[in-house]
Amino acid sequence: MSQKASIRSTLPYRLRQILKNFWGMALVFIVLMTILRALELYLVFQNHVLNLTPTDVIVGSFLSDIAWSLYLLGIFFTLYVLLSLLSGNLAKILLQIALTIVVIVQVALIFYFIKTLLPLGKDLFAYNWNDLILTVQASGQLNFISVFGGIVIFLALIALFHYGTRFFYFSLKTYAIFSAILGIGVFSFITFDLAKEASSTEVEQNIKLNKSQFLAEQSFDYWMYGGEYYFDFYLRSGKDDLIVKKEFTSDSYPFLHKAEYPDVLSPYFDSLEKAPDLVFIFLESFGKAYSGRDAYLGSFTPFLDSLEQHSLVWLNALSSTGRTFGLQPGVFGGLPFGAKGFLELYDEFPYHETLLSVLRDNDYEIRYFIGADKNFDHVGDFIDYQRPVQFVDEKLFDPKYSRAPSSGNFSWGYADKELFRNGLEKLPETVTKPQVRIFQTQTSHDPYIVPERPFYSEKLRTHLRDYLNLNPSEFNSYLAYEDIYMTVLYADDAVKEFINEYKKRPEFSNTIFIITGDHRLPEIPMSSRLDRFHVPLIIYSPLLEKTDYFKGVTSHYEITPSILAFLEAQVGIELPEQVTWQGQVLDTARNFQSRIAMPLMRNKNQLMEYIHGELFLSDGQLFKVSDQLNIDPINSPDDLTQMIGEFEDFKNKNNYMIQTRKLLPPPNLASN
Repeated sequence: MSQKASIRSTLPYRLRQILKNFWGMALVFIVLMTILRALELYLVFQNHVLNLTPTDVIVGSFLSDIAWSLYLLGIFFTLYVLLSLLSGNLAKILLQIALTIVVIVQVALIFYFIKTLLPLGKDLFAYNWNDLILTVQASGQLNFISVFGGIVIFLALIALFHYGTRFFYFSLKTYAIFSAILGIGVFSFITFDLAKEASSTEVEQNIKLNKSQFLAEQSFDYWMYGGEYYFDFYLRSGKDDLIVKKEFTSDSYPFLHKAEYPDVLSPYFDSLEKAPDLVFIFLESFGKAYSGRDAYLGSFTPFLDSLEQHSLVWLNALSSTGRTFGLQPGVFGGLPFGAKGFLELYDEFPYHETLLSVLRDNDYEIRYFIGADKNFDHVGDFIDYQRPVQFVDEKLFDPKYSRAPSSGNFSWGYADKELFRNGLEKLPETVTKPQVRIFQTQTSHDPYIVPERPFYSEKLRTHLRDYLNLNPSEFNSYLAYEDIYMTVLYADDAVKEFINEYKKRPEFSNTIFIITGDHRLPEIPMSSRLDRFHVPLIIYSPLLEKTDYFKGVTSHYEITPSILAFLEAQVGIELPEQVTWQGQVLDTARNFQSRIAMPLMRNKNQLMEYIHGELFLSDGQLFKVSDQLNIDPINSPDDLTQMIGEFEDFKNKNNYMIQTRKLLPPPNLASN
């Protein structure tokens, strides 16, 4: 037989072997991905109380998985065939490893989603290794059993893919048909965009997503486009539909504008004789959904509810971010986000001023108390920049205080009652200067382990029955999130104990308390895309002359300009002539209206939302905002174009600030 004839006779055999090996593993992969999707849907509906049924998402979910699986297999097929021409064994081994890794990643992402109801995306890259390790430790998943189990699963999958080549055996023609279908699938995946339905809730859309596809696309976007900057912003004056019409003053500092903010708080206060103390209480994972009047899940904060009766309360208040990293920059300065949140600029903060620095320059003393590690999210770097006279984190707690209960021998720090007790004890008995005192809680954070569990377990049931007036038959939907609701009740008790103790202090009569949450927790299903940002906002003080509830949309950004304008009017503090606050002022309208404009950042690296007036842009879709921050999809191409343009303008200014660090001119430049 000639050499050419020999090649011709062996080529079909080699091709068949290549296809046999590939499709043996590929079909096992498809079966595994199908099983994982079924498991994901089962666990999601088992672990969460949702306003939808499996039938609402089953078709979209499996279509999403099929499309992504075919796309991945198309890439692997091309690489496998090419490698097989060099070494069939090497190609087989590498494909087994690649498919195993994809399956394990999919499993990990599914379990992350089941816990949080949020797909993991490029926000993964916003955290350093220490923060990631702390987060994993907090979940209780980093232990010998999980590591050993991971190794066993890896080896089992390798073996399954290896023997998969023996499970499936078809004719060359059949393999050719499979390969053709694969090609069509890849072409369809690339060509057709399966657009999201604007009417779908965020939870529904998140369930349908293939979790590894989402991570892969987010990662590609981060690594390919994360460093690109476009400086085509333009200076825009404040819109007539906003509360404050800002006058921007510098091409080189695009956030810089004249500090001309009206005083909206004085009408609710007695005339002050001296500068008041300010006490901020930041409550971890406190969403409006489960606190205060109009809480659609029912309020689990009876003390705060009672405090509202003697306070100024904003019912439609927004945080600037969906995680804690935006809390301090948002409340104290209305600062832009940077690439991963303003705190991540810690290595070289742009020169900036905040409520804290302005009050420090007006002879205020700043004291900050947190029950966790101040280094997490670089909170310590930001607060240290403000030059506090006292900063107490978990490392400076007195030995008599006990750390919070742990999960897997890890605890975030000290529970909320211990935080307040330790903080009160460390306050000086007498002071000669006005004070800013900040307390940041952490108990109502994953893994939601409450001290005094038996007590709060019973208290939860009593609360459901007597405070929310539920029948025992209605308890189950709440007990599905028992650990979470217990920590909320505990945090409320901690604030109650703190306020009652603070009332015994001589400075109480001249103190203004500002109480808010950093964001809504994601583990309880959210009603809308805006729900994650909807937080309580309460101003309580014995100095108040009258109290009220307000429905005007406001945010953390409005706190600093409002308080400073109030203090300037009341006690004559000196304010800078130019500022970079992104906010307006607190809207004291009793009827619903929205006269703010601001970007919202879901997670680090996820800048996808923008609100202006009653329009809300989310991931390219447009919604109309109504009272209680409900949203409804609308079709308005002109408004959509305008909102996208405004949002891009902010992002360009933000990117310019990242690269140049030009936010506020330093004093030596400002004087020139």
